[in-house]
Amino acid sequence: MREEKKRITAEYLARLNGSPYFIGTEYTGMTAGAFVELRKRLRGASAELHVVKNSVFRVAAKEAGLSDLTGLLSGQVAVVTGRAGIFGAAKIVKNFAREFERPKFRFGYLGQQALSVDELNQLADLPPLESLRGQLAGLLLEPGARIARVIKMRVDQSTEQTAEPAA
Repeated sequence: MREEKKRITAEYLARLNGSPYFIGTEYTGMTAGAFVELRKRLRGASAELHVVKNSVFRVAAKEAGLSDLTGLLSGQVAVVTGRAGIFGAAKIVKNFAREFERPKFRFGYLGQQALSVDELNQLADLPPLESLRGQLAGLLLEPGARIARVIKMRVDQSTEQTAEPAA
C-alpha cells in the first residue's frame, strides 16, 4: 500500500476508534452547499461527516475489528462519526434527508454491533435522552403516586363517615 493510502487508513482508523458509532450514508447528488449545511448541523451534535474512499475505509474498518463491509461500500459513501451518542446524529441525518432527499442511510455501527437501515431509522425516531429520562422517572414514580391517591381517598371517606351526625 502506498504511503498516502497508509496515512489515510490511519486517519480513518483513528476516527473509527475515537467514536462510539459510525453511520455510512450514500450522498450521490448532494451539492457542496448541502454538504456544508449538513456538516454544520452535525457539529451541533458533536458529530462529523467525511467522504471516504471505499477501499481504504474497508481496510480501516477491518483493522478496527469490524465485520467485512464489502457489500456495503459501493458508490459514493460518506461516514458520520462523533463523540456523543448516535441518536442525535442519526436524527439530524434523517431529518436532513427528509428535507433534501439526501443523504440516505446505508449502514451503521454502534460499538461492534452492526446496524441496519431500519435500526438507524428507529434510533433517529427516539425522543431526546432528557425526554426518555423524564418518562422513566414518571413510570417509576407512578405506583407510589397511585398508592398515595388510594390512601387519601380512604382517609377522606372515613373522615366523611365519622363527621356525619347520627339520625
